[in-house]
Amino acid sequence: MRKLVLVIVLIFAANLTQAQGSEKAKALLDDVHAKIKGYENIFVDFKYVLKNTEAGINQETRGDVTLQGDKYLFNIFGSTQLYDGNKVYTIVTENEEVTIENKSDDENALTPSKMLTFYKEGYTYTWDILQNVQGRKIQYVKLIPIDTNAEIKSILMGVDAETKHIYKLIYTGDNSTTTTITVNSFKTNQPLSKSLFTFDEVKYKNDGFYIIRN
Repeated sequence: MRKLVLVIVLIFAANLTQAQGSEKAKALLDDVHAKIKGYENIFVDFKYVLKNTEAGINQETRGDVTLQGDKYLFNIFGSTQLYDGNKVYTIVTENEEVTIENKSDDENALTPSKMLTFYKEGYTYTWDILQNVQGRKIQYVKLIPIDTNAEIKSILMGVDAETKHIYKLIYTGDNSTTTTITVNSFKTNQPLSKSLFTFDEVKYKNDGFYIIRN
């Protein structure tokens, strides 16, 4: 009987600890979201690493993205993607090609405009480790997709405990692939050109680019 009582107490304590950790994790992510939404614009320079040991894949590059509301200018893998609030323009200079298409209707699609806010819906949260990175306290939160059929198994989000800015994202896929995004530079409320999110089709045509409309 005493063993049964002890087991019940331990289960209750574990559930309570887990619930408290979940509440702490959600509170931290709410702080991050509120901070991000308070900025007029955001510029992020980041390191991107894709690894799959079994397949022998180890890909590393850097990229950057400028965000203002839903609009974005995204540079990675030698291409530029621009969203002006209406159309998505993918510019591949090496191929002298521009693809113009409508924004995806898939609400679950992870676009650059959702890069810093995607976690608000569709995940459960747990409190994870605290790391010291060159004097910065980085608190990790583990996100598990509610959709059991999701391609992503889990996400570890590292948040700077002082600034409430995202420092690192580690995606683990159901195929043993890990994608790590580490923020090198995070700038806010920068002076932006009024034409930054405007696609100049005439310019690209004059430069000999082939325009594809999907």
